[in-house]
Amino acid sequence: MRLSIEGEWFIDDRGRKVLLRGVNLSGSSKVPAVPNGATHIKTDFLDHKEVSFVGRPFALKEAEYHLQRIKHWGYNALRFLVTWEAIEHAGPGEYDVEYLDYVEELLKCVDSYGLHVIIDPHQDVWSRMCGGDGAPGWTFEAVGIDFTKFDETGAATLMQHRYDPNDPKAFGPLSWSQNRVAFASCTMWTLFFGGETFAPSCTVNGKNAQVFLQEHLTHSLVQLAKRVRDLDCVLGFEPINEPNQGWIGSLVDGSNSDLGEVLGHAYTPIDAMLTSSGYSREIPFREVKRLGIKETRRDLINPSGVSVWIEDSADIWRNERIWTVDRDGVPQIVKNEHFTGTDFYHDHLSPFFLSCAKGIREVFPEAMMFVQAPFEPILKGQVKKFEVPPNSVHAPHWFDVATMGMKRFMGKASYDIMKGTTVIGGGRIRKMFTEQLEALKLFTKRLIGESPTVIGEINLCFDLDKKKAYDEFRKDPVGAWKTHIQALNAYYQSIDKNLLHAFHWNYTPDNDNMWGDQWNLEDFSIFSSDQQIDSSNIDSGGRALQGFCRPRFLQLAGIPHFMEFDIKSGDFHMEFDADSTITEPSVLYIPRVQFPSGFTLDTKNAKTTHDKEKQLLLVLPLSDGRCSITVTRKGKFDVDLEDDEGESD
Repeated sequence: MRLSIEGEWFIDDRGRKVLLRGVNLSGSSKVPAVPNGATHIKTDFLDHKEVSFVGRPFALKEAEYHLQRIKHWGYNALRFLVTWEAIEHAGPGEYDVEYLDYVEELLKCVDSYGLHVIIDPHQDVWSRMCGGDGAPGWTFEAVGIDFTKFDETGAATLMQHRYDPNDPKAFGPLSWSQNRVAFASCTMWTLFFGGETFAPSCTVNGKNAQVFLQEHLTHSLVQLAKRVRDLDCVLGFEPINEPNQGWIGSLVDGSNSDLGEVLGHAYTPIDAMLTSSGYSREIPFREVKRLGIKETRRDLINPSGVSVWIEDSADIWRNERIWTVDRDGVPQIVKNEHFTGTDFYHDHLSPFFLSCAKGIREVFPEAMMFVQAPFEPILKGQVKKFEVPPNSVHAPHWFDVATMGMKRFMGKASYDIMKGTTVIGGGRIRKMFTEQLEALKLFTKRLIGESPTVIGEINLCFDLDKKKAYDEFRKDPVGAWKTHIQALNAYYQSIDKNLLHAFHWNYTPDNDNMWGDQWNLEDFSIFSSDQQIDSSNIDSGGRALQGFCRPRFLQLAGIPHFMEFDIKSGDFHMEFDADSTITEPSVLYIPRVQFPSGFTLDTKNAKTTHDKEKQLLLVLPLSDGRCSITVTRKGKFDVDLEDDEGESD
């Protein structure tokens, strides 16, 4: 039976509250399986209509191998990645039936493992053709854009073109993110969310580009919804991952744009429009320097004067009279405020959520909608309340931005994006994490009311400190992950304090130490065959296992009040108010990796049964009222963690 929503909790068919702790599956699902779309492999994308995503995240014959491990590590849910491209790459309205068959069969297998599933139509900076993933290549062609010209015009920066193993700066970690302000991604997102308002002249087959694009994405998801609607494991869909507002809200000259946090080339809207239309411009380039991002140089973009516009296709933005050329051939802004005057979340994002939900629910009425806005604007107070579909769940993402940017755990000196201040000291940093996650939970109440808050992505890059752990792993397979365990412990302590549902980013079956998750040098997978010493050991291949494989409740017959795990002492403690009307036991996950020599129990108002094989503790209350469970590790923890967790800058 599917879960239902009651207040901030998911409820199972026995009335127990369910804590969703899951994993994103998978990082490499962003790229095709055939031909291999890993971003370190050079391509011109001209085969974009013939690709296949069948086999992402893994072949059907490998499902049991990976799902057993995911379940063994205490996860009870998956955020299952699909892409619009995977479903509709061949052309508008041409759906990949083989891929839909594959996903249906794979999720049937997932259903047999009792895992809950959120379908995530994933995207990053719109599409593979402009440095990310998500939308099919024909979406560019439909609005008159030639994606083969992106690299030479600066319309997008792609690993497939720029990566040089002999020059780490040619395309480094997070280089893909500069595409958030580049022409290709910004144009497509502006059209997708605001075409009717900001590009009324841009039509495709008699429809405005906004209507055309949104209808095709929604119809693709409907094809998938028809396949999975009868599977109890599927809770519902996200309408879109990490929605991007493009240029909506920006002044054309960029004077109100925050480019200070952009890594790589920092384009203003007019810079992006002109360089992509054949004009050369000097664009600032920004890099991480200590705890900040600084401009380090300026580069001349598009010196050859190439245009991305397909011959006989109109330049959309010039056609809208946003800019023109004076008598001397010099470009001039005509309408600097063209993209202003609306609220992105209320006027553009919300209507899409409502429309997409309506389309999916016509074939899958029970589907929950997992909606999100970018977490940084939420924390900075830039997002106001906007309308979401009924039966929705707030599913924001949360990242330790300093550690991601520096590629080392900033456990003693970090930056608080919510307050705009530097934070010094391990205790203060952990408090900052807790406060940020609490702020996301409070936003849920403003957005929806009493509803679950699901952290759709929380992550840690495993290639910290120039991949130091991979070398140390050969000598010390557990101690090599000391820094990663410290970081993950800090993150999960904050999640537990807020009693949040959360999905770890990610589990990538084909991760390796060289290319990570096979996408843009990202390396977040908690599993890698390169760390698999013994294929017969289900834990082998796990990275920093002690950091994310932690005790927690899975189902609770009552109201939770408190849950905390001290990784050093090995004390897990939780309290809840029992509900005697629920006859099924509460279920706690007690992983052997945290208690290798066993544990002792201290209970109040409860009796317990330990299922050692399944790593579960079953709890039955003796009466209504407060129940207390304390699990204490026997023996010592086998990783020597620092008292102040982390390195200084």
